[in-house]
Amino acid sequence: MTVLTPLIEQRADPFIYKHSDGYYYFTASVPAYDGIELRRAKTIEGLKNAETVMVWHKPDIGPYSDLIWAPEIHFNLGAWYVYFAAAPSREIKDNLFQHRMYVIRSEDANPLTGRWEFMGQIDTGIDTFCLDATTFSHNGQLYYLWAQKANDIPGNSNLYIAKMDQPWAIASEPVLLTVPEFEWECRGFMVNEGPAVLHKNGKFFITYSASATDENYAMGLLWADENSDLLDPASWHKSKQPVLGSAPEYNIFGPGHNSFTVSEDGSDLLVYHARTYTEIEGDPLWDPNRHTFVKPLRWDENGMPVFGSAALAD
Repeated sequence: MTVLTPLIEQRADPFIYKHSDGYYYFTASVPAYDGIELRRAKTIEGLKNAETVMVWHKPDIGPYSDLIWAPEIHFNLGAWYVYFAAAPSREIKDNLFQHRMYVIRSEDANPLTGRWEFMGQIDTGIDTFCLDATTFSHNGQLYYLWAQKANDIPGNSNLYIAKMDQPWAIASEPVLLTVPEFEWECRGFMVNEGPAVLHKNGKFFITYSASATDENYAMGLLWADENSDLLDPASWHKSKQPVLGSAPEYNIFGPGHNSFTVSEDGSDLLVYHARTYTEIEGDPLWDPNRHTFVKPLRWDENGMPVFGSAALAD
């Protein structure tokens, strides 16, 4: 039994991508929420002490000038893209921040030293609080997957999917995949957010995070057959129970906002953040101590992922 320790401290919403150049690329929300930081290394462990580069810094004023949240770095159609959410201020309206989703692009080989271009807002056709976008490809089609508030659905956010015609624009109507409905998705806040995609064993898996960002934060799971219509909500199945939650016996709390990558030998890894205590003063969003953890992802005889404990590598 191996008890996990953080790979990188004070980095929430972690995203690790292994590129064809052999490097692992890492980005996450930084405690100041003031820009997009990248680092890279040849190994997962090497990311811990790798040089950090702030490749994009928020402007002083404007619609995307505050609270830069949950960046993800993707290599789509021959260029680098970082998808992120940002708000015009820290003002809360109708019990929510005012985030919208944006994207920057670099066409240089090394995104840490390359020039980044602001590509603008990704408009979903729904002008409400939205965040946590990710992308994935299947059969030559690029998809966009994100969390957004719907005015006619209770709660803070639901998960939606759409096709993309360019890496900076969606090309179909948003399709609703899941809403907070179970008790464990509605603790503190009614939230489905932070989707991550894994294609394995003939299926597409979407993990997501639910409830408030304190010790109640937990991960859920959707899955669909790879040959089904991924834009049809009926294609997707949803676990009634969380697949990863707090492990208080090891002082690991609120695991979530995950991503997936592979180890140096090609085996699947789960990347997520968690806290090591529950005594948070004020809003959990302003507590910087959500740390990045990485652990092996196992599989059962039916080809379904086995997440295990948020505190244990085994």
